[in-house]
Amino acid sequence: MPLPAPLLPLAARPREAAVLVDFDGSISAIVDDPASARVLPAARDALAALIGTFATVAVVSGRPVEFLARAIDLPGLTLVGQYGLERMVDGRAVVDARAEPYLDAVAAAADELERELPDLLVERKAGVAVTVHWRTAPDRERAALDVVDAVARRHGLTVYATKMARELRPPVPADKGTAVEALVAGATGACFAGDDRGDLDAFAALERLAAAGRLDHAVRVAVGSAEVPAELLAQADVAVDGPAGLVTLLEELAGAATRTPR
Repeated sequence: MPLPAPLLPLAARPREAAVLVDFDGSISAIVDDPASARVLPAARDALAALIGTFATVAVVSGRPVEFLARAIDLPGLTLVGQYGLERMVDGRAVVDARAEPYLDAVAAAADELERELPDLLVERKAGVAVTVHWRTAPDRERAALDVVDAVARRHGLTVYATKMARELRPPVPADKGTAVEALVAGATGACFAGDDRGDLDAFAALERLAAAGRLDHAVRVAVGSAEVPAELLAQADVAVDGPAGLVTLLEELAGAATRTPR
């Protein structure tokens, strides 16, 4: 497919542009067990083609960065995890210092969630957050929400909504939007591709930066699926059909940037 028009300015000036993508549902298929998620080989290849051509190529995810590093294993790729609370720096996972006072509370909350919701998947995320999943038991959503909200209140944690899951995390003002703002500093153009509610923060950040004149070109890409939030599609400048559609888009972006005389 031809490169969508909103992305042409990024391909024309790739050394001044950032390409940012989500992980689950964007470059990896959604799966019942988060531990079994795998990056699409073609997505990894497409990201590799962008690295070295664009100023910044990054994955911004709710996953721990050590998981992302193992799953993608791509030199030159910037990794931001835990919705902005973690970043991989020189091969080491660095946690936002503001989250550290809450790590004991996260661990205690995880223990309680495992006791109170023994039939659901409770995912401990490198000690920085904990997520309760009900994808394999959708009838348990209401019960899970009640327990999650109560546990969060007891431990002073924030509840973060994701697809068929809820995450408890430190009450620190960090999200995909703050991560995007940091990653695109100095760029003239940027795009972000995602498929979930947490990606709305990234979309909003791009919109703010463009409105403030800090980005000449900001492109929001929605990765479509049966579960994609309607708000994400409504705010997108470009929509693609699932991870395979995003792979094609990234391939076209890399090709167009390579063909552009500089």
